[in-house]
Amino acid sequence: MSFILGLTGGIGSGKSAASQWFETQGITVVDADIVAREVVAKGQPALEQIHTAFGDWVILDNGELDRTALRDYIFKDASARQQLEAITHPAIRQSLIQQLAAASSPYVILVSPLLFETNQHELTERTLLIDCTVELQIQRAGQRDGQTIEQIKKIISVQMSRENKLELADDVVLNDGKLEHLYQQLARMHQFYLKHSATKNSADNH
Repeated sequence: MSFILGLTGGIGSGKSAASQWFETQGITVVDADIVAREVVAKGQPALEQIHTAFGDWVILDNGELDRTALRDYIFKDASARQQLEAITHPAIRQSLIQQLAAASSPYVILVSPLLFETNQHELTERTLLIDCTVELQIQRAGQRDGQTIEQIKKIISVQMSRENKLELADDVVLNDGKLEHLYQQLARMHQFYLKHSATKNSADNH
C-alpha cells in the first residue's frame, strides 16, 4: 500500500491549487469533498438516512439532496450538524479507505478541509497544511465563491483554528498569494515524500 499523505487547509487557503499541482506530478489524489458528495447522491443509503432523520424538506423535486437548505440549517443548529455527521462520516471514511488502498502512485494524497476535525488524519502517515492568514482566506474565498464575508467567517469559525492546525500538522507550506512560490515549496515537499515512500516501500518488502 502506498504511503498516505493528508493534505489540508482552511477555506481559501489554496489546498485545491496544491492538490492539483500534486496531480500534475502523477500523484493520486483522493478528495474527501468529492467523496462527501458521492455518499449522499441519489440512491445512496446515506441519503435515505438523511431523509428519514430530517424530513422531506431536505430532498429536491428531482430526488437529490437540497445541499443549500441543509447547510443553512446545520449552521444554525449544532445538534443537527452532529446528527448529519453521524450519518455521513462513517460512509465517507469507508469510501476513502477503499480509494486510498486502490491507489498505485508512489504515494497517495487524502485532501480534506476537515482532516483533523473528523479524525481523517488517522488514515494518513503524515500531514501537510497549506497555511495562510485569515485575512487572505476571507479575500480569496470571497472572490472565488461569491459568498458574503459573514458566510465565510462562519465557515472559518466552525473549522479548527489556524493555531491548532499548525500545531498538529507535520509539514506546513505558507501560501502567501504567489502561485510560483507555492509550487516551489510543493516541489521540495514532493521530493521529500518520494524519498519517504521509497524508504517505506523497501522496509515493507523486507
